[in-house]
Amino acid sequence: MKQPISTAPVLSPVNGKPVLMNFDGALMSSDAGLALLREVERRHDLAGLLASCLTDQRDPGKVRHSLDDIIRFRMMMIAAGYEDGNDAADLRHDPSFKIALERNPQTGAALCSQPTISRMENLPEMRDLIRMGRAMVRFYCLSFAQVPGQIVLDIDDTFDAVHGHQQLRLFNAYYDEYGFQPIVVFDGGGRLVGALLRPARRPKGAESAAHLRRLIREIRKYWPKTEILLRADSHYCTPQVLDLCDQRGLNYVLGLSRNARLQKEVQALEASTAARYAHNTGHKVRRFKTFTYAAGSWSKTRRVVARVEVSSRGRDTRYIVTNLDGGRGKHLYEKIYSARGQAENHIKGWKTHLASDRTSCNKASANQMRLMLHGCAYWIWWTLRAACPKRSQWRNAQFDTLRLHLVKLAATIVEKKTRIVMTLPASCPRQSLLRLLLKTLAPPRPT
Repeated sequence: MKQPISTAPVLSPVNGKPVLMNFDGALMSSDAGLALLREVERRHDLAGLLASCLTDQRDPGKVRHSLDDIIRFRMMMIAAGYEDGNDAADLRHDPSFKIALERNPQTGAALCSQPTISRMENLPEMRDLIRMGRAMVRFYCLSFAQVPGQIVLDIDDTFDAVHGHQQLRLFNAYYDEYGFQPIVVFDGGGRLVGALLRPARRPKGAESAAHLRRLIREIRKYWPKTEILLRADSHYCTPQVLDLCDQRGLNYVLGLSRNARLQKEVQALEASTAARYAHNTGHKVRRFKTFTYAAGSWSKTRRVVARVEVSSRGRDTRYIVTNLDGGRGKHLYEKIYSARGQAENHIKGWKTHLASDRTSCNKASANQMRLMLHGCAYWIWWTLRAACPKRSQWRNAQFDTLRLHLVKLAATIVEKKTRIVMTLPASCPRQSLLRLLLKTLAPPRPT
């Protein structure tokens, strides 16, 4: 353990008395809530899942940190808000992180260093990453208590700016930066299904269809009869994706880019909607129309729903295409398609709150490995949030909010001969929630 460091009295005095700040107290940690994340990780063994896809070529006689431990430490760092591998230099001695990796807080050996983490991130080859992608899909399917009758898959991409000469980086004129544009897939409940690193350009139809084909093939291994509904923006509405959905028996609701032929179909509706808006003295008017349409590149005619809206902002017309037979156009657009907007919040949780855009490695394979690590950290937080009471504010809280209230907790940690005691302040404001989650996530008692 690092030696405590004393500081000079540099704070402003209070009522004429100097205020001293020293770092020589009892063994403490600022991340005591890692005990919760540890229980989640122990239950699912996400670190072991990724480690099983790698080949450890190190000399067994010289190994001090197993791949499981290196990956688990990195995942816990990300989950706790330490996305930079350099933070390992300080956190490797932290008692909460030691406990999270099954080591005694005082007598246990220090955790791995930043260079060891970097070597782990650069270890995977292409075949290893393919195995990890399949393993993550398997983990997703096994996360359900029973086989679902239907799942919804939301596919989207997000821009990831880079500031070096990483492999696969590409200049994107829209963002005016170099970067990546990973494809990310979530299900309707917010579970992460997969993430694929790729250059910063809009995916073409063949690329999108190939990625979906691999994903659906893996899901069908576990759920051959489950109905799958695909939702996505208009740039995924390509002939290749539409034909793939027809061939694989997928339902879909996809955005459709406007064109002159579509505009002609709703011309009369737009005029009457504008007139109704004027008659309603400024109240927004939204109307729908369903019709059949076939682009020149499509293999057949498909059902299209147009949404026409007139408000103080002007006229706005949007289109979706679907192979769902039932349901009115209003229901298909507002209840099914518009719900895909929730995927933006899932991306925010993964990218903003868990820093999945920290893809600063030179090798593309290392950056893909980082997406896997951040994906596992996402799963840990998603599982912990799902364990919160259904009717509480915590069930829909952002990951950074949960981290602030449940992980960033100061605690004194004492290692005794027969037990380890973690003592949190009596004034801890989330005692009831912590007790509930610890009870919910507690391992089963031995019989």
